[in-house]
Amino acid sequence: MTIDDHIVFIVDDDERVREALSELLDSHGMRAIAFESAGDYVRADKPDVPACLILDIELPDINGLDLQTQIAGRDHPPIVFITGHGDIPSSVRAIKHGAVDFLTKPFSDADLMAAIHAAIAEDREKRSERAELDMLRRHYLDLTPREREVLPLVVSGLLNKQAAAELGISEVTLQIHRRNVMQKMAAASLADLVRIAERLEIPITHSRRVGGN
Repeated sequence: MTIDDHIVFIVDDDERVREALSELLDSHGMRAIAFESAGDYVRADKPDVPACLILDIELPDINGLDLQTQIAGRDHPPIVFITGHGDIPSSVRAIKHGAVDFLTKPFSDADLMAAIHAAIAEDREKRSERAELDMLRRHYLDLTPREREVLPLVVSGLLNKQAAAELGISEVTLQIHRRNVMQKMAAASLADLVRIAERLEIPITHSRRVGGN
């Protein structure tokens, strides 16, 4: 991990904590940006790199748990909560809503760094998955209208003859469309195409008829 391929955001209203965390991260070769309020963090322009959000519970403008709820569903960094007023209900709520860890002050540097590394690794994986999904969506948009009709029939398990009859085209024409779909979707096999269709949530409305030829 290099200092330019990640970022750690710190949101804590205690300047001493912000400085201590920034120095700790710097000593580990990690880049950090600190904010004293949730509002400052939300409004800030953020680098588009894998990240972690170290978030205090008690903030001057909003509770950290409430901020977690507000940004849920968005592409936000995994959260590591830190607090001097930890309790079981808060920790359960935080973890239930996806926090990587919930650390009560004073916590060890080792525990914090382990949580940060886990959060950045998680964000890196999610970004990779989103990038792959975006690529699949672009590939799907490259299909012709007819090829988009062929795709769900192919992945449903229908034989070429059955799929051709469903669309009212010849089997040879169906095979041409099927080959084009495989190439444009960069599918190495039928199983791969099925996985892609599942990722794209393409509705499958047909199933292979028993005894079909």
